[in-house]
Amino acid sequence: MVLLAAAVCTKSGKAIISRQFVEMTRSRIEGLLAAFPKLMNTGKQHTFVETESVRYVYQPLEKLYMLLITTKNSNILEDLETLRLFSRVIPEYCKVMEESEIVDQSFPLIFAFDEIVALGYRENVNLAQIRTFTEMDSHEEKVFKAVRESQEREAIQEMKKKAKELQAARREAERTGKKTPGFGGGFGGGSRSSGESVPVMADDYKPEPSKPTYTAPKPSPSGRAMKLGSKGKDVDHFVDKLVSEGQEVSSTKSSRQSAQAAKIATPAIHTESVHLRIEEKVTLTARRDGGLDNMEIHGMISLRISDEQYGKIIIAVENQEARGAQIQTHPNVDKKLFQSKSEIGLKNPNKPFPINSDIGVMRWRLQSNDESLMPLSINCWPTESADGCDVNVEYELEQEQLELNDVVITIPLPSGVGAPVVGDLDGEYHVDSRRGMLEWRLPVIDASNKSGSLEFSCHGHSDDFFPVSVSFLSTKSYCDVMVSGIRMVDGGQPVKYSSDTALLVEKYEIL
Repeated sequence: MVLLAAAVCTKSGKAIISRQFVEMTRSRIEGLLAAFPKLMNTGKQHTFVETESVRYVYQPLEKLYMLLITTKNSNILEDLETLRLFSRVIPEYCKVMEESEIVDQSFPLIFAFDEIVALGYRENVNLAQIRTFTEMDSHEEKVFKAVRESQEREAIQEMKKKAKELQAARREAERTGKKTPGFGGGFGGGSRSSGESVPVMADDYKPEPSKPTYTAPKPSPSGRAMKLGSKGKDVDHFVDKLVSEGQEVSSTKSSRQSAQAAKIATPAIHTESVHLRIEEKVTLTARRDGGLDNMEIHGMISLRISDEQYGKIIIAVENQEARGAQIQTHPNVDKKLFQSKSEIGLKNPNKPFPINSDIGVMRWRLQSNDESLMPLSINCWPTESADGCDVNVEYELEQEQLELNDVVITIPLPSGVGAPVVGDLDGEYHVDSRRGMLEWRLPVIDASNKSGSLEFSCHGHSDDFFPVSVSFLSTKSYCDVMVSGIRMVDGGQPVKYSSDTALLVEKYEIL
């Protein structure tokens, strides 16, 4: 089929919005739309009319028409199927079928139209995929917000801690008869005597509700700070910049899932002068009837040195991965040393590693279509009946060495059918009516909790409940690659280091 244009117009033929998918002059599209109401025959129940050059395929939407203009040699059955999809998109963005509502939502509608048709040809998408593409939901943005909110909570705890220290200092000054630190005379004409001092209880300390802004404290020397890969300091700088510009920083509690995501993805660990981060990202596409289309695991070891005396070091790597992962080191790393001793060191041993910057020293890639290697298998089984559709979803942990945290299995729901009726389930669920999604949430999946199921009933067809997407976080890596030790180049003394590991999901779908 070749679809020339899609439009929403009134019954009198006035075009409210129109999207052309092939190159066409404005005068021609206006002429085609103006001719449409004159060609309609009210005495018949047809949903299309034809002229010598084009075919009009339309569907009434209360006081409006959803209209497609195609070439005459297009397949009428495909045209009608495309028309039904267009008609289902309109109620997703417009609460009422009126001209003013269509105008208000014109840009979201046009963006949705572009996801259905490209260059005149229908794309293989469903309603759930259109919503996903147009909303551009970002997992990285959610993690960033969780990190920022966690830092805000840490700032409040730091303020309470300072209040306790101040109270202790005042009590000590009163006991010894010395001047209270930081509150001596000279500004404002004098200081309080010990009998006039007013104690400030740390437990009662709260930020003033009328002034929710505050100055985020600097990281303590112990290095306990939230960190996400190489962006931890950038996040701190961004929050401090917002505060300095007078921007209010929210200190409200985030959802339990976001808070746990921050804890898992960016664990608050003690960072030594030499810190290593092992991060893996999984991209997976599987089929609903079984089988794995593709799975890719991309991993990297990043090094950060904060003390120049540890610049000349050698990292010992223990690689027990036997599933065919391809390993690659940085171009400045000595390849012979790595191949012979499985150690990472610079080609020039007299040259130190860069200081105060995150350097990727080694990366690996594992690709497979063996479904036994999937971290988590999902079986979604819709069964159509006269009353609607009964859906059974079950998961199973395939790699028992992993511990998956904050698992969210997202199942699309048909539009306009109401909330599903949920039966037996492990964990908990949440229905997002705006996005048309059922989120099945499980806090932890490990070897002791390796399988579970969810049952619910909903009106719709089998295809309406796909694709199923999965997200999770883990502090254990998928590939068996780890750092066994670090030593100095000169002398070979062992170096104390810290490390953290994260397994993240970039894409995990069952189509």
